[in-house]
Amino acid sequence: MLFINDYISPVGKILLCASNNGLKGLYFYNQKYFPNISLLNVKHDENEIIYNTKKYLDDYFTGKNTSHNIPLEIEGTEFQKLVWAMLLEIPYGKTTTYYNIAVEVAKIRCLKSAPFQAVGNAIGHNKISILIPCHRVLGKDKTLKGYAAGIQVKKYLLGIEKVENISL
Repeated sequence: MLFINDYISPVGKILLCASNNGLKGLYFYNQKYFPNISLLNVKHDENEIIYNTKKYLDDYFTGKNTSHNIPLEIEGTEFQKLVWAMLLEIPYGKTTTYYNIAVEVAKIRCLKSAPFQAVGNAIGHNKISILIPCHRVLGKDKTLKGYAAGIQVKKYLLGIEKVENISL
C-alpha cells in the first residue's frame, strides 16, 4: 500500500509518498519529473513515515533540524542508487559539484572518463528531494545549476542551510 499526503512548505506544495517501510518520494508539485501515480493501491492518508517526514520538514524549514532518521525506500537503477548514496554523504550546510560526483563515480566504477551527463541525469531524477540532498550539488564554478523544482527553490534551501559563496 502506498500512502500519499501533501505538505505545504514555504517554497510550495510537496507530495509525500510512503509505504509502511519507508519514504518513497518527496516531490515539489511544480517540479520536472513529477510522478504519474496510479490511484490503484494508493491511500490518501498519513502513515507514521509521512507523519515523521512532516515533523522533520517543519524543523528543516525553520533551520532547527540538520539530520533525519526517516527510513528511505529508494527505487532506481544501480547507477542512480550509487549517485544518490553519494548525495546522502553531503553534510548539511555543505556543497559539492556535479564534477566531483562524476569523477568519484568514475573511480568507483573504474571508468576511463567521468560520466558527467549520466550523473546530472541521475541527480535530476532524485525521487526524494531534500532528504536526499540534490540541492547541495553545484556547478563546477560553484554556481547554481539545475534543480527539478527550480533554481529559486534550490537557492532557498541552501539559504536555510546557511551555505555561502554561491551565485546564480
